[in-house]
Amino acid sequence: MSPLSSNAPHGRPPLRTVQVLGGGNAGGSAHVRSLSAGLVARGVRVTVCAPVEADRAYDFAGTGAGHVHVPRSSDPASVAALRAVCADADLVHAHGLHASFRAVLALGGRTTPLVVTWHNRAYAEGARAHLMRLLERRVARAATVVLGTSPDLVDRARRTGARDARLAAVTLPRRPPTAPDDPDRLRPKARAELGATERPLLLAAGPLDRHRGHETLLDAARAWRDLDPAPLVVVAGEGPLRPLLQRRIETERLPVRLLGHREDLPELLAAADLALLTSRWESRSVLAQEALHAGVPLVATRVGGIPHLVGDAAELVPYGDPSALADTVGRLLVDPSRRDLLRERGARQAAGWPTEDETVAQVLSVYDELTQPMIL
Repeated sequence: MSPLSSNAPHGRPPLRTVQVLGGGNAGGSAHVRSLSAGLVARGVRVTVCAPVEADRAYDFAGTGAGHVHVPRSSDPASVAALRAVCADADLVHAHGLHASFRAVLALGGRTTPLVVTWHNRAYAEGARAHLMRLLERRVARAATVVLGTSPDLVDRARRTGARDARLAAVTLPRRPPTAPDDPDRLRPKARAELGATERPLLLAAGPLDRHRGHETLLDAARAWRDLDPAPLVVVAGEGPLRPLLQRRIETERLPVRLLGHREDLPELLAAADLALLTSRWESRSVLAQEALHAGVPLVATRVGGIPHLVGDAAELVPYGDPSALADTVGRLLVDPSRRDLLRERGARQAAGWPTEDETVAQVLSVYDELTQPMIL
């Protein structure tokens, strides 16, 4: 099948694929929905195996794909349910480490090609970290092809034993259109609601966990108290560190607000002067992509796939270095020409990222390679 064809040529039946998703990663779920829509539009039969909660959130069935509820668990019942769905598949494509491990168990030595996409890294400590390494090795060696969403994930797959590891083309899926209001008109209202009418607004977003660097962000915010006017930092996200972070904000009188879970990241970015990404590791950060698309200057940690993603379109700082973060933000706030340059570079960098069509075409080319009968 040609990657861009919509019908199976030469009388071949449509390619039957199963997409296996754990449902715990928003980026992976959005990617599977986008991929499913593109594959179905090109005549591929798609069945998404994912928890029912993921289907409610991402409406895989709305793309024309089938959906089968498979819990995130790797217990025998879940594996058996997945095995039944994969029995007639021409190819299985699993997304994320745990979903990929379930797919390996379900295929159980069958010759069905298995494509695995690693969207991120699994963090763990102690005995669990050892278990994660074992799972990675098992998956990497069992997969026919491993697709990594950043160069360091491709290198990790190769070191772990993958026989074929490649860089994945992954786009930021298009958001559905929202209200037709003018963002420039809404910006003052959004800033007023956040409490930043006459002061710079800095936006961070992501789960409030130990790997996102929010404590470093609070350390840097101590230095920003002395700026005139002092910027306001708003953090969109929820997680286990919220009580600790909130206590620090109140005790140290930091100019920081925790907004909790938000669904309006584009609107928050439209109101922001700078976007901040302080994570320990990221592959294709949604915040980084949205910021560059929106023309918001970005300060991010130099980790994982971030340098490859943003190129020269962001200010990069070391992870866990509050002084570097504070100084870089302080310089940007008083340098409008540098901010304008980052906006220009951001638009150019974002224009070079894969489109949804290009992402689907790359995946289909891999599928074709693994399923086309060999011509002697």
